Amino acid sequence: MAHLPACLNLHLDNVDEKWTRELPILDYAIISTAHWFFRPIYLHEAANVIGCVYCSEPNVTKYDVVDALGMAFKATFKYINNCERCSRKLVTLLRTFSPAHFENGTWNTGGSCNRTSPYDERDIESEANEWKLRNIQVEEIERARKEGKKHGKKFEILDVTRAMLMRPDGHPGAFWGNKWMKGYNDCVHWCLPGPIDVWSDFLMAILAKEVGLNFLY
Repeated sequence: MAHLPACLNLHLDNVDEKWTRELPILDYAIISTAHWFFRPIYLHEAANVIGCVYCSEPNVTKYDVVDALGMAFKATFKYINNCERCSRKLVTLLRTFSPAHFENGTWNTGGSCNRTSPYDERDIESEANEWKLRNIQVEEIERARKEGKKHGKKFEILDVTRAMLMRPDGHPGAFWGNKWMKGYNDCVHWCLPGPIDVWSDFLMAILAKEVGLNFLY
């Protein structure tokens, strides 16, 4: 397979040591990813390519982003459940999919995010793809939670998807110190006051519950 085009390679049976080496000293780990899956990716097990995302290679199984994301989370949670060196106090939190808000195009076709106020509940009812990504993450952490009971591991959900779907006003848009990609808007990251504060409030509520407190601060 030396002829494969430039892409990301996702090894489902070989977890990156850059973060796993820190797991044994942690009491809490927050796992989050999704947007990096919207690009060509080759999925590997052992020495074999078992599938790909956004590719047209002959004799390679095609997967969509939701499939690949689910496989990645399954592999991550499996590693944590089987981590014998990890603390018995380790709590793994999944931060669910945080949507982008590009309008009138994508990131590289003139898309922008110029809204200055939140959506209401009715405005997010049609966001089916975002819910699919969020739901596969929740499905995998629920699976890990059941398995974790056998290993003394705990898993919790930091579910930000619905709240963030309602905040198209929370991105920097054109105002992001655009040194690398001039002319493009950033409608993915949350760099304005409000959305990230909500994430922190959700996180504090989970941590308070874990230590048996009935108040946040």
